[in-house]
Amino acid sequence: TGPLFHAVTKAALQSVGADVIDIGLTSTPTLQLAVEHHHSDAGIIVTASHNPIEWNALKFLNHEGIFLDEAQVQKLFSIVDNRQFKWQGYAGVGTISQSSGADDGHIQAILDLDCIDVELVRKRKFKVAYDGVNGAGSLIVPRLLEKLGCQIHAVHVEPNGIFPHIPEPTPENLSDLRNLVLQKKCDVGFATDPDADRCALVNEHGEAIGEEYTLALAVEFMLRRRKGPVTVNLSTSRMVEDIAAKHGVKAARAKVGEVNVTVAMRENGSVIGGEGNGGIILPDLHYGRDGILAVAMTLQNLAERGATVSTLVSEIPSYHIDKRKFELGGKSLTELYAHLENTFAGAEVDRRDGLRFAWDRSWVHVRPSNTEPVARIIAEAPNREEAERLCLTVEKR
Repeated sequence: TGPLFHAVTKAALQSVGADVIDIGLTSTPTLQLAVEHHHSDAGIIVTASHNPIEWNALKFLNHEGIFLDEAQVQKLFSIVDNRQFKWQGYAGVGTISQSSGADDGHIQAILDLDCIDVELVRKRKFKVAYDGVNGAGSLIVPRLLEKLGCQIHAVHVEPNGIFPHIPEPTPENLSDLRNLVLQKKCDVGFATDPDADRCALVNEHGEAIGEEYTLALAVEFMLRRRKGPVTVNLSTSRMVEDIAAKHGVKAARAKVGEVNVTVAMRENGSVIGGEGNGGIILPDLHYGRDGILAVAMTLQNLAERGATVSTLVSEIPSYHIDKRKFELGGKSLTELYAHLENTFAGAEVDRRDGLRFAWDRSWVHVRPSNTEPVARIIAEAPNREEAERLCLTVEKR
């Protein structure tokens, strides 16, 4: 349904007098940068991200290329519900112009970052495997890898939106990439979700290390260069807190959702932030999650350390994180929350976004999904058994 949504969205904008710049099939972070580049009043992305193929949606950006916050979303809905817009006659219909340079601009912006040494990365001649899940990253990531002098082995890079496997880049969905890394003896494997704002890693042994490490490794990488606050969401691994403490800086937490993390980052002057689902936010580039950036930062990290992915991972305190979705079975979240407050009495409680219970070395977070009609449980502990126990305690409710 992508072409349908694309055509209807453009026509609707024209009908109320808006001039549309169509940058074509591209990633979410690329469009975010394009809004800034073109000094646009807003941006719209047609994508359902990692949701199943039968889903589609619109993502709305403000004039800075940042997702609308809650107040802005409510204002938008109010305008639509109350018909606070005017259909234009023939003379007032908006124009459409095509722009084909967005991917090139995004790649160059990444290569121009102070933290990326293109020549250093090129000298390593990395062998890289990539799974684009037939999404928007299929176009831009191989081009970035080529610029960085990598030998590329790619799978699922036909940008037709027909997902060859479940598109969320979690370990259980990356068997094709893992096999490719082993077959081609690659240094690293990258997987992006359909709109490429998230990136997951596979190490040189063909092991999917988990999305949480994408951000954790990036935070370690940046804090070696520049000290400053870090902001992540409430569901992100505490690895980031440990890394921040090691560098003598503060790690703050925000509600789940890119815009919530972005707002907090701007308020506290974070040098890096993101979400533990593989989404890195680097203010030096843009206030938005960027899976393409994650590829470049990971390769730079490997190049300057002269290390393998496994070595970098081994230097970070290890936890086990368990992420689950569950149906409420007719019960309300309010009932569940009340039950859990009694069950986990004595824990540190954060009520900003669902309920998050924390102890010295473990935590569990229960909240409604922002993208699917389910609730989510995320638990983390030093070992698998404890993380599973926390999840099961919630599920049994």
